This record gives sequence, structure tokens and C-alpha cells, in this order.
Amino acid sequence: MAFDAKYLSCVLKEIREKCLGARVEKIHQPSRDCILLLLRCAQGREKLLFAPNPAAPRLHLTTANPENPAEPPMFCMFLRKHLSGARLSGIRQLPMERWAEFVFDCTDEMGYPVQKKLVAELMGRTCNLYLLDGEGRILDCLRRIGLDDSARPALPGLSYRLPEQVTKKNPECLNSSDFLEILEGNGADMLSDRLMDNLGGLSPLVCREAALATLGDGDGRLTGVDLPGLADKLSAYFALHLAHPAPYFTAGADGSVKQFAFLPIRQYGACEKGEGFSAVLDRFYTLRDRRDAMRQKGGALRKTVSNLVSRLNRKMAVQQKELEATYDRERLRQLGDIVTANIHAIKKGETVLKAEDFYDENMPVIEIPISPILSPQQNAAKFYKDYTRMKNAQKELTHQLSIAETERDYLQSVLEELDRADTEAELEEIRQELQEGGYVRPDGGKKKIRQAKLLPMKFTSTDGYEILVGRNNRQNEFLTFRQARKNDLWLHAQKVHGAHVLILCSNTTPPDDTVTEAAALAAYYSQAKQGQNVGVDVTAAGQVKKMGGGKPGMVIYHTYRTVYVNPKAEVERQ
Repeated sequence: MAFDAKYLSCVLKEIREKCLGARVEKIHQPSRDCILLLLRCAQGREKLLFAPNPAAPRLHLTTANPENPAEPPMFCMFLRKHLSGARLSGIRQLPMERWAEFVFDCTDEMGYPVQKKLVAELMGRTCNLYLLDGEGRILDCLRRIGLDDSARPALPGLSYRLPEQVTKKNPECLNSSDFLEILEGNGADMLSDRLMDNLGGLSPLVCREAALATLGDGDGRLTGVDLPGLADKLSAYFALHLAHPAPYFTAGADGSVKQFAFLPIRQYGACEKGEGFSAVLDRFYTLRDRRDAMRQKGGALRKTVSNLVSRLNRKMAVQQKELEATYDRERLRQLGDIVTANIHAIKKGETVLKAEDFYDENMPVIEIPISPILSPQQNAAKFYKDYTRMKNAQKELTHQLSIAETERDYLQSVLEELDRADTEAELEEIRQELQEGGYVRPDGGKKKIRQAKLLPMKFTSTDGYEILVGRNNRQNEFLTFRQARKNDLWLHAQKVHGAHVLILCSNTTPPDDTVTEAAALAAYYSQAKQGQNVGVDVTAAGQVKKMGGGKPGMVIYHTYRTVYVNPKAEVERQ
């Protein structure tokens, strides 16, 4: 990917065309490193995203609707105080730098017009977002940096200092002779590295593309190359693509963006042209950010449940070993019979009884260990007692293993739900479910924030039937036993953990296309999401019964038919 200074300049051009003169309607901070401005523009509303995240810095227009926390962070409240209702009057960028300044016309507490600036620094580890007053003083910033922590401290009240000027050459101002000077000078032998070391504002991806276009190899070396001819090619290549940039990207098998740049990308095979620079960034980051955020927020729950599953596996392994030991208990009864038949031959103080094994057709003489402190009758009774104990242990261990297996299946279904969770509300429902089951301690001293009730996912088939999909075990149970009517169709991926899916039939018979679409949803929202020809069981909701003593969402059914589908994201989007 190549979110370099040139790509940022293309994004800022789009923002100027759409948003200059726009009013700030709302400000949100969905996460620690993300600020979202809702702007009312002449052509409608736009959402401007600032993400000074050191791992993935960016700035662009977005169509995503990230979930906001129940209580806005302090920096978000501060921005609302100063920028709500302000008009965006100017945008500028430092040459060859991932730095952007947004100027807003505001009014102060007395109603006088003032200017305030929102400055985004998107340079790796030093990423930050500043709110400045008209004189360049820092009102506040996303990351405060102390006086002793950096050469550029960031604290309210200090004067803002620009980052150090880029000392490399500006590729937009170079001609053939300038490129020839770069090629003939000292430096790396590979062309892409030489360009990276001398040109500012360009990413390694773009430099490799330039080498591929002019030398035919992204890692091409300069040894033995016609340097004047190469300088002419580089000058023409950069003149074309820097003057007429366009959003290009490469897509993966799942349709997600893998690489992007402001010029064609050839080193990874075929590339596509996007609708806009912001649109490509939005497509690249939105899905990834949502997955990363949910992975982080659900990390503690996932670790807790994974530990519980591991503990159950160890416990079941021990119980299984003990159960296997009970399978030989019949021999204990036989030894008891042999000892009883030979009581007269046992002498006081003996530790071993030698007797014929009449349970073996060859009647071999065997040695049976006995206790010298017990009477012959007590030794025989001990074998019968051990036999009875093993028999009872088999019954109890079988029961305990069944309980443990049911509990493990339930916890594994919770892990599958955590993998599917897309919002904090879904994570909160799963947490509450685990608390009710005694797996997670309630947040005792933490103030609980009331959240809106989360409803099952809702889809409409091509035939107009409403399809409901449970997000977690609690919703699955509500969907199946509270909301469903007995004639509605109920679907579930076969022999794997997944969502309960319901087709609301209204006393009609859904067409095969609707059943196939619902089955694809059932497979998509299950552990078999990535599979092919996934079996999905279909039955009337009235045939589904709650498993006796089972955990939430665990059911049994006997009358059903199975359809086979290929789960696809296209069905989910539809």
C-alpha cells in the first residue's frame, strides 16, 4: 500500500472539491485514534475521517458508520466545543509530507469571528491531531507529549512547531537532467532504492513501480544501464503520473483491497481503477479496522473462553483415561471368584495366592496378590468391592464426560460468536450471557451504561420473505422459542456451531430460492463459512426442541431435510 504524500495530496483535492465551505454538523470519536467529522456540504453530507494511528495513518472521506462509544472521549468533547457549526474555509499540505491543515471559520464565546485549525500529522510514530487557535497555539491534541519526552512537545498552551522540512528532491519539479544527476551520483545499486533515497513524498511501492516501468524489473540494478536513456524514461514516467494521478488498487480473492497507489500497480499482476482516492482507502481500511477493533475489544473474553475450553479438554482427557481403566473390571470379579474357590489354600501372612485360573480353558496357574493383614474372606470381598466400584465409576464417568462435552460444545459456540461479532453491543450481549452462566465475573464496581437492545440481523429474500439471523446464543434461543411460529422454517448449518436462521412464512410455503438464500446465510454465519457444499438442515420451527439441561441456544430436532450450499458474502450483502 502507498499512502504517501502524493496520495494524500490527491485525497485533499477530492476533499476541497466536495467539502470546502461545508459546515461541521457532528463530531465523533469511535476509537482512540479515529476522529470523524460529519460535514454539511453544498451537494449533501460527507464524513471526513482523521486516523492518526501510527500503525495505519490516513485521512479521507468515508461512507462507513463506525460504532461510537456510549460516552464520548474528552478530546471529542473538546472538538465539539470549538468546531461544532464551524465552516471549513481552507485546506493546505506541506510539500512532500503527510501533513494537512484544515482551517475553520468559527465564533468565540463572545460571538466574534475567529479561525481555528485542525492539523493532522500522519508520519508514522509521530502521528497526532492538533487543534490550534488563530495564532498557532495548541488548544489541545490527541496525544499529549511532555517537555522532556520529545524535541517537539505537544501540550495545550505551547506554540505549534512544524515538522522538520523534507530534504529530499521534489519529483514534481525534476527533469531528465535532474534524474541523470541522481543516477550518476553515489547511492544504492538498485534503482528503486536509489529513487527512494533521493525523492520525497513517494512510497517504496511507487519507486518499485517506476523501476518496473523503466527497467522492466522492480528490483532492477543500475550496473551496465544506459543512464541518460533511463533518466529520460523516468522523467517521462513521473511527469505523466504525477500530473495525472488516478486511484489504482489490486484486489484479493475475497474482493478486498491488497495494495493501492496513485498510479497503475503492475508488480502484483492485474490492477483495477477505483472510483476515487478516498473510496479506495475506505474500502481498504474499513473492514480491516472493524475486524481489528473487535479482535482487541473481544480479546479478554476470547482468552477467558479459550482457557475454559483448554481446561475442559484436560479434564476430559483425565476422565477418559479413568473410564478406559474401568473396562477391565470383569477381571476383578473373576479374581474374586478364584480367591473364594481357594480360601482353604490361603495361609496366614501370605502376599500371593497361587491358584488355577478356571476362567481360562488351559487352566494355567496364576499368582494373585493378596493382603496379609486381611482374612481370606476379606481378600475375596475386596476384589468384588473393587469390581462394584469400577462399575459405578464407569456410569458416573460416562455421565460426567457427557456433561463436559456439552459444556465444551457450548463454549466453542461462544468462540464462534466472538469471531462473528462486529459491534460492541454484540460483545456486551455475549459477556452478559457468560456472566449469567457463571463463566465471567460481573463488573462489580464499573458503572453500567444502558445500551439499546440488539435485534437479530434481518434480510429480505429475492421473493420478499423476511429472514432473521441470530447474532449469539441468547438471540438464537429468543428467535427459536419466542419469536418463531411453529410453521416458520428454521435452518442451521449441519454438525457445526452457527446461527439459528428463521424464514417468516406467514402460513405460506417459501420458494426454493428463498430457502437456498436462507441456507447460504446459515452457512455463512457458522464455522463452515469458508467451506464449499455445506450441509444446512431445514425443518419447521415447531420441530425444534430445547435440549434438556442444555446451555442457551442448544437444541435438538429429528425431522428435517438437508440442503447443500456455498456460503457467499454476496448473499449476506443482499
